[in-house]
Amino acid sequence: MVKVKSSRLTTSFKSLQLAALLMLTTAYSAISVAQETLHQALHQPWQTLLTQHVKPINNGHSSQVDYTGMKTERAKLKVYLAALGKVDKQAFAQWPAPQQLAFLINAYNAWTVEFILTAYPDLKSIKDLGSFFSSPWSKKFIPLLGEIRSLDNIEHELIRGDNKYGDPRIHFAVNCASIGCPALHEEAYSADKLEQQLNEQTVRFLTDTSRNRFNEDSMELSAIFKWYGDDFTLGFRGSNSLPAFILLYHEALNLTPAQQALLRSEDMDKKFLNYDWALNAVR
Repeated sequence: MVKVKSSRLTTSFKSLQLAALLMLTTAYSAISVAQETLHQALHQPWQTLLTQHVKPINNGHSSQVDYTGMKTERAKLKVYLAALGKVDKQAFAQWPAPQQLAFLINAYNAWTVEFILTAYPDLKSIKDLGSFFSSPWSKKFIPLLGEIRSLDNIEHELIRGDNKYGDPRIHFAVNCASIGCPALHEEAYSADKLEQQLNEQTVRFLTDTSRNRFNEDSMELSAIFKWYGDDFTLGFRGSNSLPAFILLYHEALNLTPAQQALLRSEDMDKKFLNYDWALNAVR
């Protein structure tokens, strides 16, 4: 009789444990959904501006920005940027990685547009906002996560620093307001869609023959791969070299077996194309 009672007690205890685990899982899921809902609400103004003023071109490989239209709604952009600036550093640290990364990419892209609007239409390139002694990307004017930051700080420390997010595809998401850079995405980045968005942007850029070309035994690549080549050697999905990274997209690029073999053996010659710093404005 004692053994039967003990067995029943054990079964009841396990049932309570399972119920508690289910309650915790449900609560965590609810919190995650709530966080994502708030995150989407935070970026909705940016989503609206992008939808209205960013136009895909070049068969969807690139995009142009209607800076004139953006300027007419600059007040809305400023309200959005102010909202980003109110995000607490400690709160940010508690967010899951996809939510953090989406936030940082959106912040970089939105502040780049605002930077352009400070002088538009009286500039031909973002480089016009710098000087002989100072790069435009090193100017500190962005209140974000408790500090006044530069675009360089957001990209190289918060996004790329220490390979925190382990994803070189960020180079196809951050936009430097230039024709040579990957397209400014026509929608805001979000945690729930981040994987899809980064993959789309990567394929979009790699398959753009005005920026990257794969010949029979050589490749001509965007200068992005020269400047940030090391980021593609850090093991993203098992790729420890730039050729290995490119091989992850061999289907999208329609690479032949011979081209794949050359990439695999790292025997494919490469050269880097000139970068077009002209403003990515609607023409």
